[in-house]
Amino acid sequence: MLPHKSYRWLAIFAALIILPSTMSAKTRVSKQAFGHTSEGTPVDLYSLQDGKIEVRIMTYGGIVVSVRTPDRNGKLDDIVLGCDSVEKYEAQTAHFGGLVGRYANRIAHGSFQLDGKTYSIPKNDGDNALHGGTRGFDKVVWQGKEIPDGIELTYVSKDGEQGFPGTLTTTVRYTLRGNAVRIEYSATTDKDTVVNLTNHSYFNLAGQGKGDILGNVLKIDASRMTPVDANLIPTGELKSVEGTPFDFRTAHVVGERINAGDAQLRLGRGYDHNFVLDHPAGELAEAAEVYEPTTGRILRVLTTEPGLQFYTGNFLDGSITGKEGRVYNRRFALCLETQHFPDSPNHPSFPSTELKPGQTFHSVTVFEFSAGSR
Repeated sequence: MLPHKSYRWLAIFAALIILPSTMSAKTRVSKQAFGHTSEGTPVDLYSLQDGKIEVRIMTYGGIVVSVRTPDRNGKLDDIVLGCDSVEKYEAQTAHFGGLVGRYANRIAHGSFQLDGKTYSIPKNDGDNALHGGTRGFDKVVWQGKEIPDGIELTYVSKDGEQGFPGTLTTTVRYTLRGNAVRIEYSATTDKDTVVNLTNHSYFNLAGQGKGDILGNVLKIDASRMTPVDANLIPTGELKSVEGTPFDFRTAHVVGERINAGDAQLRLGRGYDHNFVLDHPAGELAEAAEVYEPTTGRILRVLTTEPGLQFYTGNFLDGSITGKEGRVYNRRFALCLETQHFPDSPNHPSFPSTELKPGQTFHSVTVFEFSAGSR
């Protein structure tokens, strides 16, 4: 028989062996070279892995290059659209996976007033400025560094860049813990300016390039939306979704009403609209959930932002060949862009996007991935 003290040490030893298996594994972060921009700037690719989920992000554009998650049977697949090289990312105009700024979404006529002065942003969407102009934040190289469970990206946008006032210093942290990717945005300025930041990942939960998303089941926690005019600029109205194809307060199949004879759907060629989320701005809460029936994959989106742009890839037209030679046709992905409302600088009644010296812009968005049956 072992002495009493021996039993005690055996118990401690056993606990040390068992403990790691009951704790979640630490996220593994690695870095590799991913080529150069056309200007010769080197680009790094960071990989974050926790269990079976792997997310890759590059310093060019802060772009989410891939997200690999298991389906209900444990089969892994990449569920975001994208390209195989920096060169192809530079050439595409769909903003695949990018950190979009300085102002996400549209600004009417590429113009706004602030402190009595008019500022002009390069027009790149008809008469509008879209996603920060002709060279927004998804078209520049960010400074990257490893942090616990992820990476931190920083970009300093100089006063006057793309027509925006003030030197804006933006920091974005991507972290992966368990099944959740957390994106934390912060920004400061040295002059009054406007800022609206988002991530523009295109999701296809069946796998990138594997058909359209019309069979996805979607829920959006929004009782109102912002109707648009013929240029896809908000009219200023906050319209109830009650009785319209925009009511996703209970889950609906995406394709169920997308071709309905609705004026707003005709203008957007499908869904390309901002939803006014029901939770208080600044509170991290669920905004949307998507379920893909054939694989069982589920994407849950939480955010502190007041708005969510739901876009069904209406302007994808088969002209882009993405990763693994996959051709991206119309409605082959959906975007759930958490943000402030489009054209807010020209709509004083919308939540303000103004940022002043001494203030810090801060927002959080979380993408949670799972799989199961419904």
